Amino acid sequence: KSGGKSALLVFIHGGGWSRGDKATGTGTKASHFTENGYAFASLNYRLVPETNPAGQAADIAAALANLRANANTLGFDPERIFLMGHSAGAHLAALISTDPQYLQSAGVPMPAIRGTILLDGAGYDVPRQMANAGPMLGQLYRDAFSENRDLQLRLSPIAHAAGPNSANWLILFDKARPDSTSQSTALADALSHAGSSVRAVPIADTSHMQLNRNLGLSGDEATRLVDQFLAKAL
Repeated sequence: KSGGKSALLVFIHGGGWSRGDKATGTGTKASHFTENGYAFASLNYRLVPETNPAGQAADIAAALANLRANANTLGFDPERIFLMGHSAGAHLAALISTDPQYLQSAGVPMPAIRGTILLDGAGYDVPRQMANAGPMLGQLYRDAFSENRDLQLRLSPIAHAAGPNSANWLILFDKARPDSTSQSTALADALSHAGSSVRAVPIADTSHMQLNRNLGLSGDEATRLVDQFLAKAL
């Protein structure tokens, strides 16, 4: 709003890779972050079965390249971008922030991603998640990642945690959700071991949907943590 070179926060919606839309997933985030001095963008991407998560990651990288190409017009700093994703969007944000092939193919330098914020994802280690999933969740993952274990591993952010990757991470997860808890802490440990600055925080008295829906509301704990993270990572 100041017309200066703000940092850009880019939100990636969830929906199990097969549904969802920026129009319904973004909520109050845009108003909260622009009022606090950030530029804000929310992205769509092709959905399963039109493509798989690799194609979705390529779509998001292409969108980031387009935003950077128009940074002067839009009024943000193309070298200060933060990614935020919820659920499947958290997986995609993590994949783009760990596996450099997607950004490289789009001509986006990895250091331009100053930080990555993950909201209650549970697909950071896809083979492990699929091995423990029940029938309904298992089918969702099979539709997105197939039965091919090599593909599942290639599309697992934890497999690329050694870097290069995003230097700063905030991983928030529903304290009462076991798979999100285990997947989030495992990814945090792997990234920290590789040298990234990582904070993984369980959020109490929330739910998978509420954690995302309340992001941007006054008094929300997750919002406070995100604001704190952004200010520090700049």
